[in-house]
Amino acid sequence: MREESSEYQITKQLGDERQRVTDCVASEEPLQITVDGTPVAVVMRTPGHDEDLVKGFLLTEGLVNSLDEVLRVDLEIKQNHALVFLADDVVLDHQSLSRNLYSASSCGICGKASIEAIQQNAPPIESGFMMPVKTVMGLPDTLRAEQEVFANTGGLHAAALFSEDGKLLVLREDVGRHNAVDKVIGWAAKEKIDRADTLLQVSGRVSFEVVQKALVARIPVVSAISAPSSLAVDFARESGQTLIGFLRPPKFNIYSGDERITD
Repeated sequence: MREESSEYQITKQLGDERQRVTDCVASEEPLQITVDGTPVAVVMRTPGHDEDLVKGFLLTEGLVNSLDEVLRVDLEIKQNHALVFLADDVVLDHQSLSRNLYSASSCGICGKASIEAIQQNAPPIESGFMMPVKTVMGLPDTLRAEQEVFANTGGLHAAALFSEDGKLLVLREDVGRHNAVDKVIGWAAKEKIDRADTLLQVSGRVSFEVVQKALVARIPVVSAISAPSSLAVDFARESGQTLIGFLRPPKFNIYSGDERITD
């Protein structure tokens, strides 16, 4: 397994003094995803949980409708390559690959031609998910407590799925925010978790793409420690999703779907 962080000898400036210290830096390496012999994307990611990442990517990009269509994901043949083999009766829609699917660690939406091309035609969410305010307030502490690599490097995003009662189901870290989201969605799909009963918590800001991925995965609530983009807010409102931002106890903002957050 590839390491999620690397150690470097660095110079640390402390006022007028300099020290040579060992610093942990989050790892970043490319992963080429090839589906039935067709290269579809190069994702810059933190190594680890690559199979979850690939499966989540296939789902959230609309390349497959369910993991039943994926025969296997081979990560052993070549380093930093994921070879995806679809079931015999599944044909890759090459038209869906007409847009550029290159995803950099800081930008998961690069090259996407239009909002219409990204929305995946996913219907609005109707969900009975409810979470008390007190439970929402506890999510950041739980998230930070489980961020093992972030504690050493300070350089990773985290995404996590929580149940209605605030139980942490899965947490993944990555240099790319969208990669961390794909990893948790891929895990949940593999474990056959009912994603309609979950909340997606992210460690930083929330972009349009994060909300879009949650919609495709049928996750009704997205919560972020920092700010949402205007496009994320508009999309969440159109899609029937609950969007929480600036979750910094004792305060947070609800930008859409406040009926799912109860007193």
